[in-house]
Amino acid sequence: MARLSAATRYLILTALVIGCDSRTGVDDSVLSAAEDDSANWLTYGRTYEEQRFSPLKQIGEASISRLGLAWSLELNTNRGLEGTPLVHNGALYTTSAWSVLHAVDAATGRQLWTYDPKVPKEFARFACCDVVNRGPALYRGRVYAGTLDGRLIAVDAQTGTLAWEVKTTPDNSAYSITGAPRIAAGNVLIGNGGAEFGVRGYVSAYDAADGRLVWRTYTVPGDPAKPFESEAMKRAAATWAGEYWKAGGGGTAWDAIVYDPALQLVYVGTGNGSPWFQRLRSQGTGDNLYLSSIIALRVDNGDQVWHYQTTPGDNWDFTATQPLMLATLEMNGSPKRVIMQAPKNGFFYVLDRENGKLLSAKNFTNIDWATGIDANGRPIESEAARKLTGATLVAPGPYGAHNWHPMSFNPNTGLVYFPVIDAKFVYVVDDAWKYDQRKTNVGDALNRYSGPELAKWFSQPPTGRLIAWDPVAQKEVWRVEHPLPLSGGTLSTAGNLVFQGRADGKLSAYRANDGKVLWEFDTGVGIAAPPITYIAGGKQYIAVLSGWGGSAVLLNVP
Repeated sequence: MARLSAATRYLILTALVIGCDSRTGVDDSVLSAAEDDSANWLTYGRTYEEQRFSPLKQIGEASISRLGLAWSLELNTNRGLEGTPLVHNGALYTTSAWSVLHAVDAATGRQLWTYDPKVPKEFARFACCDVVNRGPALYRGRVYAGTLDGRLIAVDAQTGTLAWEVKTTPDNSAYSITGAPRIAAGNVLIGNGGAEFGVRGYVSAYDAADGRLVWRTYTVPGDPAKPFESEAMKRAAATWAGEYWKAGGGGTAWDAIVYDPALQLVYVGTGNGSPWFQRLRSQGTGDNLYLSSIIALRVDNGDQVWHYQTTPGDNWDFTATQPLMLATLEMNGSPKRVIMQAPKNGFFYVLDRENGKLLSAKNFTNIDWATGIDANGRPIESEAARKLTGATLVAPGPYGAHNWHPMSFNPNTGLVYFPVIDAKFVYVVDDAWKYDQRKTNVGDALNRYSGPELAKWFSQPPTGRLIAWDPVAQKEVWRVEHPLPLSGGTLSTAGNLVFQGRADGKLSAYRANDGKVLWEFDTGVGIAAPPITYIAGGKQYIAVLSGWGGSAVLLNVP
């Protein structure tokens, strides 16, 4: 397949076609039944389970060779594109850099409307990894999106006019929003980022009708001299030491939010500490709840039901904000309702989503910060990685063994597909660090280090691949090595296909059961975003945003 012309760079909404849309509004019942609506893509992960699996199979092993470009659309930006488009009623909705919303005809690519929230450009300094946005939400005739400067906006889906907006973050603060909102029980759920700059994480629920704040749940404790917002925050404070609250603490919920309507629970993945290193933020002690954790909240009031901490006392920027996925798996002879995650730290986790109990965990790539997970669900850590004396080379590094890029699960193969990075990092703790709200506050002094560990790091360039992982057996089934370490999110389909974009601009289709490459298309610019699929005019399309963001910086150093 020929490469797209240079005129389509940064665009790129490529819809590829081979060759019902719903006329009802997107309400709670429609979202709950999204599994049965194969024509549309109604929410971030297609369904509330966020498995990113489509039952469509017009495009399959036998027909994939006829897949070709149907349309493309220039999005007029040279910044990163990471969004998941949504499709309903023949319209495709997506976000681009600077939180701009677009609506286009899903069959032709004709632009229907654009809404620019006019994010002040100075807010780019609070975005650790470019001015990206991971997509909108749809509900009752409106399109919802978070903005980089901390707003939640609701736009009329037909006209693109603003219905309401609300500021979700404090004024004059270093918060940002890059994640996609989720809809749950009539509310719009949104988190935020900014832990690298010194903030306190939280997730909020707003009434979808009018933007009224319904509840807010903090992920780390505030000043213990003040009343705690909840019993969960009181328990968390006992796991911190020193004046941790002065730099915010971190724990931002900047991406993963999943809703289970059957259990009426919302699952949130939380981020790294602020600063990164435990000895700088908590005198070197404590688990620092609820950093790097999966927390379960009641959908009606945000109260915490359970938590599981993937990296206690996080010391390496090992966030648990990576995609969360719900499924029912046959385990030990009986079906289990589980939640799965492959976070930065390199372990694949399967938890009972009713109570947070760890069912299994296994490393999915080479790591040296820990050797396994013990009977209590805690990592068995390397002493050198915990102490970080001098310059310490650790695998994985802060970009993680798997980052935000969405994974998919094919119930026919029983496999989870996601990109993996093998990359080390030299951690150098800045013991002279002091909180400064005008700067980044990670507490790392790598820019002032020159020594043998740096040479070792340079001698071990990062590599990347796509893997198929069996979550029941906790083992890799197949892999495809990539020419560059970074690659995008995945989509799996009933056509026995897995679609994924790469940093070199290739959009590829692999056979789901064995990873054989069946088709490739060169979009001309790197792909980080996950593909989606839908039906328009009776034809199945594949769509993906193409345009790499700034989040590759840490991997470009060697």
